[in-house]
Amino acid sequence: MQKLICTACFLFLFSVGAIAQNSPDCRSAIPICADAPIMGLSDGNGDINDFDPDVIRQTGCLEKGSISEANIENNTSWFAFRALADGQIGFDIEALTTTAEWDFAVYGSEIEDDAVLDCVDISSGTEPIRCNYEVNTTGFTGIGVNPISGQNGQPPVDDVTEGNQNTYDTWMDVAEGEIYYILINNYNTNFDGNPEPFSLTFTNPPGSQDVNEILDCTFRDEFLGLDIIACEGDPDIVLSARRSPAGAVINSVVWELDSEDDGTYETPLTGSGAPDYELTVSYPNSGRYQVTITTPFTVITDDILITYYTTPVLDPDNGVTILDTNINPDYNFNDIEFVVDGDGDYEYAINGGEFQEDPIFLDVPPGENTVIINDLNGCGTTEPIPFLVVGYPKFFTPNADSRNDFWNIQGIETLTDPVVFIFDRYGKLLKQIDETTLGWDGTFNGRPMPSSDYWFRFEYSEPDDQNIIVAKTTRRHFSLVR
Repeated sequence: MQKLICTACFLFLFSVGAIAQNSPDCRSAIPICADAPIMGLSDGNGDINDFDPDVIRQTGCLEKGSISEANIENNTSWFAFRALADGQIGFDIEALTTTAEWDFAVYGSEIEDDAVLDCVDISSGTEPIRCNYEVNTTGFTGIGVNPISGQNGQPPVDDVTEGNQNTYDTWMDVAEGEIYYILINNYNTNFDGNPEPFSLTFTNPPGSQDVNEILDCTFRDEFLGLDIIACEGDPDIVLSARRSPAGAVINSVVWELDSEDDGTYETPLTGSGAPDYELTVSYPNSGRYQVTITTPFTVITDDILITYYTTPVLDPDNGVTILDTNINPDYNFNDIEFVVDGDGDYEYAINGGEFQEDPIFLDVPPGENTVIINDLNGCGTTEPIPFLVVGYPKFFTPNADSRNDFWNIQGIETLTDPVVFIFDRYGKLLKQIDETTLGWDGTFNGRPMPSSDYWFRFEYSEPDDQNIIVAKTTRRHFSLVR
């Protein structure tokens, strides 16, 4: 919840243009609005690659820039805005120096899409809904109409890329309540390290609803930005009181943390600067952070929820839980459940199959399998993790093709005192095998046995709930197929 308590208003700070601190990362995008030009600065690298450069370059309008070893976020700024109502908007990005060349990309949900877009989606490869670049003599790029040349924006050149060769895109439809992200990138990197200024001004088509009625200007008061999802290993997050409507006229700054996000704030935290203009948050300190800013005229507060997630790791004790196994006489399937050591949101895929969010898999093949775990918050994907399911195959094909040529209990070597007796349908003992045996090859006294069902009795030992070793016996059947 963000709050603004005002005894003397500060609208004059924005009457001639809002000065926006640079935010190099999507997760700390600066909230902006439409009632004045935003005077932006682009002066550094993003700490996080908010997207896959190989994917973003396919859009046709964002490149790494003139420093080849820099990531694509070299000299970038991220902004966010929220639609107060349905409508059409555009914006103009003006280069304020001759050494900069500005590209942009807009991310957001289309009106027919009910999904809520966030920075995790962007980092996972979501394509921009608009993007373009400044390659003209006017120094402008954007959405709508070039204010100098009068050139109308054009749609993408094809269905594959959102970029085009016109430097302006067509007007953009926005939907009430949706949040949109703007990435502004200085392609022509400044080698002297000085910040590059630009202006960003919202516009709208002639005769349409005023852009100030379409965009939610209270959103800008939320100066700490949007709630952040971060990962173990990410760089520290820096929260800044300098973005508040108070500007530089600040008497005191107090930071507090509600680690449980239950409405109870704990001992005030110590920030940096004089007063504590900035607070650095690092893993694993999740929680809701609140800042209270006191000026000679007003008290301003804002808060932000920061949630850290770890990379997925199977629980060291119960990572793979066998729910049912077909060597148990009560069940005919191998059902398992994965338990992850962490509090993230995960999806799972076994043996190269499709991902599912349910950690329970039914009728898993006996023997060695693999699982891949993906964190849905963007905090990593494991390599294939092997796991063993003790069970028996329901058929085998002893035709010397090196596939299913032997029948045995898969994982038998992990059991205590295992032994298997194989019979034909009349009860004649054909083979006895154990953990040292490759398995039954489908013969008896050197002669191939016919295709049919065969029975087995499986005996082994395992501890019960009181850790007492007890004997187990299973009688089942399987098929020999030639």
